[in-house]
Parts: sequence; C-alpha cells; structure tokens
Amino acid sequence: MKKPTRKKASAKRTPPPRPAKHAGAKHPRSRQDKASVTLDADGKLTFNHAMVYVKDVERGLRFYRDLLGFKLIEDFRYENKPVYARLRAPGGDGTIALHQAGPEASVLSDGVRLYFEVRELDDFCRNLQQKGFHITQLPRMMPWGWRHAYLNDPDGHEISLYWAGENRMKKTVMKAAQKAARA
Repeated sequence: MKKPTRKKASAKRTPPPRPAKHAGAKHPRSRQDKASVTLDADGKLTFNHAMVYVKDVERGLRFYRDLLGFKLIEDFRYENKPVYARLRAPGGDGTIALHQAGPEASVLSDGVRLYFEVRELDDFCRNLQQKGFHITQLPRMMPWGWRHAYLNDPDGHEISLYWAGENRMKKTVMKAAQKAARA
C-alpha cells in the first residue's frame, strides 16, 4: 500500500502526518493537533473549523477554492488523490476542512447549513452565475434584517451567502423580525 503524501500550500513547517488506512479513514492528525478544543488567550472556547464530508475532495476543492475563493492551507493525498483538504476563507481566519467520505457513507447534512458573509453579496452572486453556477435563491432581504442568497455545494450541502453588516450581533434585529411576524 502506498503511503499518503502531503501537499503543502504554505511554507510553515509541520510534523508529517500519520498514514491513513484507506480513503474513508479519518484525516491524519499532526502532533500539534492532539487537543480537541481550541482556547483563546483568555481560556475561552473558540470555533476552529467546520468539517464537510464529501464524495470527491478534488470536486469540493474546485467549488470552495476555485469558485468561492477559499485558500488551500494543506491537503493530504492517498495514491495521489486528495482525501482531505483544509482551506481558509478569503476574508478573515475562518477555516473549513473537506474530508473524503467512505464509499458507502452518506454526505447528507439535513439541519446543517454553512454561512459565509460577503459585503458585496449581489456582485458575488452575479459572478457565480456568470461562471455557470446555479443559485437556489437569489439575494433578498430577510425579515431579521440580513440579506441572504442560498446555493448548494456539489455534494448538496446547503450554503447561505449573506450580508448582515452591523446587524450581525444585534438582538434587536430578531425582536424586530418577531414583531413584524406578529403584525
């Protein structure tokens, strides 16, 4: 059996990964990743990343990296095929990981939606459409004060592209939406 190879996208030195047993195996973790919880300097829990299981990591890379603009941090390969890739959002430090699902595993994720915020939402959506990508709901203002568009990635994971701006952390926006719904 060939050992998985690792393609690096950054110049940072990290320990080599442990070999995966098969393409459906969990992604190899470096010695630096032993802790399952990420804490900030004050000891508070922070969000690290979302793991997205996909049927084809290369196809997922074409969507998240090439279409949405995510930056590849690193990927792990088995028999020269990517089975895991970690990506950083083009703005900010949010990350996602694409993980090869096993041959019989379902990648359905009912009840989970990924949200990506972009200030120029309408332009971003027009650009996706010009590249031939289908958007299931074009941008529109929602009752809670955020502008949303919806689409699905190649494996059917629902994604919301939105702009909330200053309303993002305001509770009053939801109260206004509840009041509007009662009217």
